[in-house]
Amino acid sequence: MSDLTDYARNMLARAICARAPGLPTTVYAALGTGGSAAAGLTGEPVGQGYARQRVTFTGSGAQRNAEAIRFVFSAASGTMSHVALYDAASGGNPLLVSPLDAPVAMTGAGTVTVAAGSLVVNPA
Repeated sequence: MSDLTDYARNMLARAICARAPGLPTTVYAALGTGGSAAAGLTGEPVGQGYARQRVTFTGSGAQRNAEAIRFVFSAASGTMSHVALYDAASGGNPLLVSPLDAPVAMTGAGTVTVAAGSLVVNPA
């Protein structure tokens, strides 16, 4: 993941200049059917058992998710093509958005798993 959203770019610029708001203390991963740096994630599922998942990162330089991230669906939800990071479990502000390596079609109940260490936030 390397596509900072416009919100995140502005937040980092203010933080570097010692201005509010502060940086997020908790980060949540989300799935969607699209997205861009300007718009953030689009097509995030509503219902069907889906919920954003809290993510803990580790590393120096490139940051990697410390544990597997599991999104559970109880029904069809479309094709998930993007992953994003948010500063809240619902609502909140988009921080990063990136296409998945391969889209995942949720045609019924199931789980989408992002393996530990495979969600990478690069410093550059």
